[in-house]
Amino acid sequence: MTSGRAPNLKLERDLLAAGSVVVAGCDEVGRGSLGGPVSVGLVVVDATTRRPPAGLRDSKLLAPAVRESLVPRIESWSCCWAIGHASAAEIDEIGILRALRLAGERALVHLRVRPDLVLLDGNYDWFTRPERSASSPTEIEPEQVTLKVKADLTCASVAAASVIAKVARDRRMIELAGLYPWYGWQANKGYAAPEHRAALLEIGPCEEHRKSWHLILADEPAMAEGGRCDTGGTSVRSGAR
Repeated sequence: MTSGRAPNLKLERDLLAAGSVVVAGCDEVGRGSLGGPVSVGLVVVDATTRRPPAGLRDSKLLAPAVRESLVPRIESWSCCWAIGHASAAEIDEIGILRALRLAGERALVHLRVRPDLVLLDGNYDWFTRPERSASSPTEIEPEQVTLKVKADLTCASVAAASVIAKVARDRRMIELAGLYPWYGWQANKGYAAPEHRAALLEIGPCEEHRKSWHLILADEPAMAEGGRCDTGGTSVRSGAR
C-alpha cells in the first residue's frame, strides 16, 4: 500500500537553519468523521534529529499494520511527541475549527520540549486563528505557525504526526465500536460508510456522534463550520525519547 516518494526533513532543516530551535510537525485526523473525536498529533524534531524511519509516509498511504509498526519507531526517533483529542460533544459545542485548536493545545501542553514553530499541514492556521476555547489547557502559543499544503506527503515530522494521530484515533474508535456495535466503527472509524449511514437512518445517532452535523443525509457528506490519560470525553497521550 505504501507509495510515492518518502517524506524528508528538508523543510524542517531549512526552518531550523532560519532561526527556529525546535520544530513540531502537526496533522489532524477525524475532521470529516460523523462521530468520535478529532485528534491532533505533534512530533518534535531539532537539528540533531536523524533521518526518518524507513517506510514513513502520510498515514492515508499506509496499511493499518504498517502504521502500528511505525508508532514505536516514531516515538524513539523524535525528540518528543504528543496526541490531543477533542470529543464529539466539544465539536458540537464550539465548532470543528475551535475543536481542532483545542485538541492541538492539549497535545502542545504535554510536550516535554516546547516548539517555537509548528509546521502545519494545509492552508489554514487552525492552531492559533480560531478563538481559544474556555476549556483550553494553556495560554501558550507557538511563536510561529508555518503552513504547507500536502506537508503530510513531503515533511517527515508532519507525516509522523499523521501516523501517531491516526493510530490513536483508530484505537479509540475500535473501543467505541464495542459500546455502539451498530455503526461498524471498527471498520469505518466513524466516517460516512454505507453501513454507518444505514444504521443512522434506522436507529439514529448515539452520544458519540456529532449531532450538529447533517448525520442522516444518506447521499451527501456531513458538513460543519469552519503515557495516556482520559479526561471525560477527551484524552492526551505523549512521550519523549
